[in-house]
Amino acid sequence: MSEVYVIGHKSPDTDSVCAAIAYANFKRLTGENAAAVAARAGEINPETEFVLKHFEVEPPKQLDNAAGRKLILVDHNEFGQMVDGADKADIIEVLDHHRIEFKLANPILFHTEPVGSTSTLIAEKYFEKGIKLDKKMAGILLAAILSDTVVFKSPTSTERDKKVAEKLAKMVGVDPLKFGVEVKKAKASLAGKSAKDIIFSDFKDYNFGGKRVGVGQVEIVDIEEARSRKKDILGEMERMVKQEGYDMIFMMLTDIIKEGTELLVVGDKEGTVTKKAFNAVLKDNSVYIEGMMSRKKQVIPPLEKTLG
Repeated sequence: MSEVYVIGHKSPDTDSVCAAIAYANFKRLTGENAAAVAARAGEINPETEFVLKHFEVEPPKQLDNAAGRKLILVDHNEFGQMVDGADKADIIEVLDHHRIEFKLANPILFHTEPVGSTSTLIAEKYFEKGIKLDKKMAGILLAAILSDTVVFKSPTSTERDKKVAEKLAKMVGVDPLKFGVEVKKAKASLAGKSAKDIIFSDFKDYNFGGKRVGVGQVEIVDIEEARSRKKDILGEMERMVKQEGYDMIFMMLTDIIKEGTELLVVGDKEGTVTKKAFNAVLKDNSVYIEGMMSRKKQVIPPLEKTLG
């Protein structure tokens, strides 16, 4: 029986990795797909590493090229974010919580809902089927929900996310808010990271009106630490625009304590896109926007409207 890889997006975050592990496990337990295997499309970041070690869960296999493979996509549905070779793979299912940007010749099972985390949808599937979650699986699903909703501070958070997280927290035996802060702090420090590592810790590609736009985000607890690295980060962003075919790059330095984002921008020479999309004025390629927490809800829609 050929393997079916359950895989998240490139530059995988905690939701992407944990969703792949938990959904592959669900598929095997229910008999829906006995050949389901969790995979990832890139290196694991420090936050995800912390979560997997905390619950003693093995990282999924890294799949560098999916050509000729069968895939179930989780936590994404845009080809620009898919594992290399996805255009030559057999995509049989999608489970996601983002906007729909997907086109395939053949009909497949496609499930997306407006919740804060893909892992919320997966946990609900376990509950609906009456499948008992062990502490490891409940733990990684809880951590993924807390991560993607920024401990419920993100505007993408819903009551469903909170209810599912509370149920999972009881299974794990933790206070969800305290544990959420612990999870987020695991990735919060920028010390020892190169500018490229910071940008690609959570980076996604988009196509808006024929323009290639990259949007990265890093969550921090000290905005001044991030600002001290601004020159290096902007330099790497400039290199990417010149050498890697990007028209624009937006980098979110999101302070999860103060609940705001220092937005770094390269490629918007006159600042007109930033002004129109966010009603914000760039100074030295950056601007602080209070209350900006979510790439999915507060950055991508206005950029698409402005550039598309």
